[in-house]
Amino acid sequence: MEHSVVRDLMVPLDEYAVVSIDATLADAVRALDEAQARLPEGRQPHRAVLVTDHNGTIVGKIGQLAFLKGLEPKYNMMGEFDRMSRAGVSDELMSTMRNHFQLFEDPINDICERGATVPVRDVMHPVKESVAESATLTEALHHFVVWQQLSLLVTAGGKVTGLLRLSDLFEVFAKRIGTLGDR
Repeated sequence: MEHSVVRDLMVPLDEYAVVSIDATLADAVRALDEAQARLPEGRQPHRAVLVTDHNGTIVGKIGQLAFLKGLEPKYNMMGEFDRMSRAGVSDELMSTMRNHFQLFEDPINDICERGATVPVRDVMHPVKESVAESATLTEALHHFVVWQQLSLLVTAGGKVTGLLRLSDLFEVFAKRIGTLGDR
């Protein structure tokens, strides 16, 4: 494999979209757009924005699903739909709850206008899972499977230096599997 350790495959922190915990979703979208524009050709697009506290420490992440959920503040009143679904709550009951709370019934422009002002602190997911820069890609694979994450913070000396994305790791393994299948 051309990449053997996490450091070889990670996206350095200075190339990733990062906003302050005081930012809004509109700020996060702008940061994501700017980071996408700087991507080298052939690189997978970013699908999240990292969030820093007032000391510059990475404390959270806003993925695409968290961003979309943030457009409807009433979701906070309902709890976690994904947990209810995994617990066996029927689609019919979930639909009834959606109708009762009148979720996403406003016109798209109203939803976006309201969503632009939502603070990222209200929708971010705290991040704790990390992998060392020097870890092998098979160690990283293990962490992704165990922690069920789409990205992991990469650290060196206790400091976050980048982000390892599941999509990049998948691409490395898929290419290798493809070449083995050609034998």
